[in-house]
Amino acid sequence: MAVVIVKSHYQVTLPPQIRAQARVAVGDLFEAKVEGRTITLVPKRMIDRELALALNEVKRGRVKGPFPTAQATVRALRRRTA
Repeated sequence: MAVVIVKSHYQVTLPPQIRAQARVAVGDLFEAKVEGRTITLVPKRMIDRELALALNEVKRGRVKGPFPTAQATVRALRRRTA
């Protein structure tokens, strides 16, 4: 177990072995939870809204492809707009 210190601006530095084990990188986001006097940090992924919508379309099967050639892709796009 690692012991950390709360600094003057309430910042805490994660020890290198903890960062490596949890694969924490600069800029990662965490959700902070408090239960009693226990603080838990849970990694969170944030994705762009447009990417989330596109991924939802893929999950629903509303995509075409993959196409064997660029020409096949263009033909499919033209059929869709016609």
